[in-house]
Amino acid sequence: MGDDSSNGTKSYFNCDKCPAYCCSIYDRVQVTRRDVKRLAKHFGITVEAVMLRYTKMWEKERVLRRKKDPIFGRACHFLDPDTRRCTIYHARPAVCREFPLTQRCGYYDLLTFERRQQSDFDVLPVVQITFHKWKKKKDRILGRQS
Repeated sequence: MGDDSSNGTKSYFNCDKCPAYCCSIYDRVQVTRRDVKRLAKHFGITVEAVMLRYTKMWEKERVLRRKKDPIFGRACHFLDPDTRRCTIYHARPAVCREFPLTQRCGYYDLLTFERRQQSDFDVLPVVQITFHKWKKKKDRILGRQS
């Protein structure tokens, strides 16, 4: 936890204590043309080589490839499985640079909450993101559409 030097606000999370939820639980990390160019410069290879080696198309968006992960099953291709840190931190995509958009990280809050609840500061709650449409019971009873 500390000050965010970019805007002077205090952040309420510590990525050094996290198992890299944000790099692991999302199936798709979108990359822009600018991100691909940044990666090409970082690796000293062509944009085309970056797109072939490190990205793939999912529907109509370009996303980072994933690889096996010992904790979450799959994770970002650039996550070091031992240190749980990004191996391309200075060349990471814009979406990774912006995360989280707030002073708090929900995953860090979950991690610290569960560790306190379990009285075990090494416990690791495994999280999976799944999206479903949900209607409130009252709306279903009244036949309202959301």
